[in-house]
Amino acid sequence: MTTHFLGDTIVLLGRSMRHITRSLDTIITVSVMPIALMLLFVYVFGGAISPGGGPGRYVTYLLPGILLITIAMGISYTAYRLFTDMQSGIFERFQSMPIARSAVLWAHVLTSVVSNLISLVIVVLVALAMGFRTSAGPLAWLAVLGIVVLFTLAVTWLAVIAGLSAKSTDGAGAFSYPIIFLPFISSAFVATGTMPGPVRAFADNQPVTSIVNTIRDLFARQPVSASIWTALAWCLGIGIVAYALAVVTYRRKIS
Repeated sequence: MTTHFLGDTIVLLGRSMRHITRSLDTIITVSVMPIALMLLFVYVFGGAISPGGGPGRYVTYLLPGILLITIAMGISYTAYRLFTDMQSGIFERFQSMPIARSAVLWAHVLTSVVSNLISLVIVVLVALAMGFRTSAGPLAWLAVLGIVVLFTLAVTWLAVIAGLSAKSTDGAGAFSYPIIFLPFISSAFVATGTMPGPVRAFADNQPVTSIVNTIRDLFARQPVSASIWTALAWCLGIGIVAYALAVVTYRRKIS
């Protein structure tokens, strides 16, 4: 059964990735907005809100939040592709074939992970050109990669729910807006200590802040604080709940 599921997932992943490679503009579009935000905050607003040390230091401070914004933008395309498949009737065709049902969803989720990683590489390369520097070693980079992948998986399962439940293409992608907005009320751009009390309370206790702080510590080669456990708990908690809801929604749709 496991071999059957893995084989089906790989085949369907190849199908989804072919769609991505034939339409690379989606990856470019996902990368452009975060890069534009990075340029805006570093070279326009950076002088006013930077912690000091010039553009290079601020882009290093800023990058973890920009990475999460990139992922949030990328998963909107996952919801869109899933919604399009639902509307085209391809799911009904898959049902008539000896394909593991869950393989269809996992193929979309893994496609999201791969395409988002490509977009993240582009963003990091631009950040390097802007002065981003890190003393992080291979293990720290692997830890960053692990957290980024966990976050991508968690929010992609939210995208699956949106793609299955939406009534229109606009509705399928619109769910990602709150996730894109979350980094703006976190430690991504400024320290939360500069915020008014209620805003700071929200910023300190939402998922993005702990994830951003953990990635920032890893890039700075500093001992990670308890934020890493909070970040992992948020990613795993969101992922498990979203996965369960996505499976229930999927079964209702195809029953």
